[in-house]
Amino acid sequence: MVEIPAKLYIQGLAKKAKAAARPFARLSSQAKAQGLDAMLSAFSEKKQSILEANRQDLEQISKDIDKQVYRQMVERVRVTEESLEQMMEWFRRVIDYPDPIGDMSSMWMTVDGMHVGRVRAPLGVIAVISDMAPHVMIEAFAMCLKTGNVCLYRGGSEWLYTNTAIAECFITAGSESGLPDGVMTFIDRPQPEAALELVRLVSYIDAVIPRGKTSLRKGILEQAKVPVLGYDGGLSHVYVDGDVDIPLAQTIVVNAKVQNPEASNAADTVLINQKVVRHLLPGLMRRLLDEFKVTLTGCPKTVSIMGIMAMTGHLGIKEATEKDWSKKYQSLSMNIKVVNDLDEALAHIAQFSPGHTDSIVTRNYETAMRFVQEVDSSAVLVNASTRLHSGEQLGLGPEVGMNTTHFHARGPVTFETLTTEKFIVLGTGQLQQPHPVPQTYQDAMMLSSKF
Repeated sequence: MVEIPAKLYIQGLAKKAKAAARPFARLSSQAKAQGLDAMLSAFSEKKQSILEANRQDLEQISKDIDKQVYRQMVERVRVTEESLEQMMEWFRRVIDYPDPIGDMSSMWMTVDGMHVGRVRAPLGVIAVISDMAPHVMIEAFAMCLKTGNVCLYRGGSEWLYTNTAIAECFITAGSESGLPDGVMTFIDRPQPEAALELVRLVSYIDAVIPRGKTSLRKGILEQAKVPVLGYDGGLSHVYVDGDVDIPLAQTIVVNAKVQNPEASNAADTVLINQKVVRHLLPGLMRRLLDEFKVTLTGCPKTVSIMGIMAMTGHLGIKEATEKDWSKKYQSLSMNIKVVNDLDEALAHIAQFSPGHTDSIVTRNYETAMRFVQEVDSSAVLVNASTRLHSGEQLGLGPEVGMNTTHFHARGPVTFETLTTEKFIVLGTGQLQQPHPVPQTYQDAMMLSSKF
């Protein structure tokens, strides 16, 4: 059987998805909730089938590679019954969350008697492109359905069988519960050309959310013709001020880097005020190098203070190059730079703005407020770890990615971010004045003896 070319295949799926948007918009919150409940029940019933599909993905990993690399790949790809339970628990929170569609943020009456309101509405058709684990697909489908958005999902090749099993489970359950065909679409072609074709379809796709590695995010941002909603780029900094609690600063830096090094809001660079560097740096480096095996690079001042020390199989700290300061690591690597004062720290952060997440550790209120005002980042924290920049931690509810661009909304891509506002105007025959009069009537009026 001849395979349909990627361009035609993607266009066909996108066209079907666009056609589903209008009937989907008519569904009530209760109908959407019933669909989500049916999907969760089917997911629970199909757990063993999903685990079997994941075993097929594990079998696809080549054994002709380094044993350590193979073990890491297996650990990355494996889906366990425990992880499926965690996905189900997250799904339940989505179901319980209030439906934002139809919420009226404000309403007023104009001088001529029209009632005007701002009402939340779906964005439309959203494409989610990821090279991450299957939980991302579950997040994408669940949150898009909750907010009345049609979703097309393309996942990573490592989880092709797992994603296919979950998608078939969701799509079948959703259809049987009354959801329109096409509201959920799984693209089973992991090739890059499929993703690139998807983000160029301005006639069918309203927004794209990239989830995954830096190369994937940059590729989507450079090639997309549709708006990129969830670009999860930008660097994360922690600035340790000269007026600071040393133990608190150490703990925040360690958490910001080590709690989940692969997270996009994990710290990339730590800036340390020279007033406290000799008190903070030795203990901090011992924790990072000895306890957590973090690879460190630093400015000449940092290197001169610490030197090249042998520590548990590590070379203390290496001198950073200019390129290092612009790296988004998402790994157990980090930069350290000694700065003279707040001005130098702000200048360094501004050089790499807009940022992802930036945090200051200080006891000085005025310094903290200046940092908050001047830093151009999707989230700016005071005396808190950068890892706390997420929908759940900020009390905004579940998220399906992070948006670090200035539009359409910065920060976690939550239920509210997946919507837009439109105006609803209720009138009783109001017209824009002056009302037009045909030119022939005006000519007749001018010739008439009555005028």
